[in-house]
Amino acid sequence: MAKVTIYSTPTCVYCKMAKEFFKKNNVAYEEHDVAADMKAREDMVAKSHQLGVPVIDIDNNIVIGFDQKTIVGLLGLDKKVTAPAA
Repeated sequence: MAKVTIYSTPTCVYCKMAKEFFKKNNVAYEEHDVAADMKAREDMVAKSHQLGVPVIDIDNNIVIGFDQKTIVGLLGLDKKVTAPAA
């Protein structure tokens, strides 16, 4: 299974959507709150070269924002996926 890390903040709507998507599709992930964790923020900026969230790392492939199509492809979720509520 892919190693998934999400860099997020507590108030980010797209972060919440991404985490809901992972949960509904049984994707294990590690979360880092970049509002509270300066080391995680530095790691995120080093990987993505920007401060916007979410930043999702799937096996060292960086996805900026909740780009569901890209995430599905990187995770190999070719079967029907469960999308988060709009």
